[in-house]
Amino acid sequence: QMCIRDSARAVHAALGSARTVLNVGAGAGSYEPADRDVTPVEPSASMRGRRPEHLAVAVDAAAEDLPFGDGTFDAAMATFSVHQWQDLHRGLAEVRRVTRGPVALLTCDPSLVRGFWLDEYAPEVLATEASRYPAPDVLAAGLGGRVETVRVPVPLDCSDGFNEAYDGRPEGLLDPSARASCSAWSFVGDDVVERFAADLSRDLADGTWDERHGHLRTTPELHGSLILAVSVHVHP
Repeated sequence: QMCIRDSARAVHAALGSARTVLNVGAGAGSYEPADRDVTPVEPSASMRGRRPEHLAVAVDAAAEDLPFGDGTFDAAMATFSVHQWQDLHRGLAEVRRVTRGPVALLTCDPSLVRGFWLDEYAPEVLATEASRYPAPDVLAAGLGGRVETVRVPVPLDCSDGFNEAYDGRPEGLLDPSARASCSAWSFVGDDVVERFAADLSRDLADGTWDERHGHLRTTPELHGSLILAVSVHVHP
């Protein structure tokens, strides 16, 4: 999967020389480095069950209450999970407590979410998405130390299931299964989805979409809302 590979590469680089890595909200393990000692944490039993056999068994725990001692890990990572934590500040404090070195968070900048064409067709979806993601300065305040935030480009052939993966492939978002893999669509009414599908189908059929955005079909990558926030721990 093209996008996962590119995003994972950015996360792994941010981990530096860490040998032991905590993965918070690990899910099925798509982004985990294979060349390090990873301890995955995942509160969802269904997600733990979807992990391939070659990956470490995930610990049943949440970010807000990590069952590890202070400074247990060389580094920590979280990919598309911080917006799902029940208590963000407590979760960030816990991750920092158990981690000696860098913490790398792959997430989206809410101020950038509404910057692509989908906002013309389903602004309710992107408004919902933007409202769920914590701002980079909130992440920085919660982690402490020196925090650097960089935008992660999304390649044109990205196969991940999030809205911006379809920036240059608008037809893809007409597939209900594609929308189902991006949770923001589940927070809006059927009327929004039906209007989106009708309007986009019409504009694709009569060429309106391509008149406005056709260049995106050949633009190699999108510099959208995907970001990597990295906290380098500054020892007291």
